[in-house]
Amino acid sequence: GADGAQLGIMPTQEALQFAEEQGFDLVEVAPNERPPVCRIMDYGKYKYQRSKRQQLAKKKQKVILVKEIKLRPKTEEHDYQFKIQHVKRFLQDGHKAKVTVIFRGREIAHTELGRRVLDRIIVDLEEEATVEQMPKQEGRNMTLVLSPRAG
Repeated sequence: GADGAQLGIMPTQEALQFAEEQGFDLVEVAPNERPPVCRIMDYGKYKYQRSKRQQLAKKKQKVILVKEIKLRPKTEEHDYQFKIQHVKRFLQDGHKAKVTVIFRGREIAHTELGRRVLDRIIVDLEEEATVEQMPKQEGRNMTLVLSPRAG
């Protein structure tokens, strides 16, 4: 019924006529059930309320961006500290941070240097971040993904 009351099992034509007499629509809610479950409601009003709920949910959702910084295995101390400050700011803003160490030329033979840089970042940022993806080698890049620590 229009008020949510159970009307029982009835033929489709009879249900359509009953809904039309009340000025509502007959809407099939569960078509796969035996017998199919229908509901008497104002379908236009239902669609409007559903779109409003979706808009509200979309408005309240938080978009998390993945910000990236790039380093080299031989990055100097000052530049390293500068980049760490950027990562801290990204994490404080609620974004994820992707740290990439790029190997050029013959540096690829010494991936342990890049791994050492990423391990140092993990230690330096253990209070601000959790490691979402451990350092992983992908071609000439080694990447690490950090997410902000809850609380």
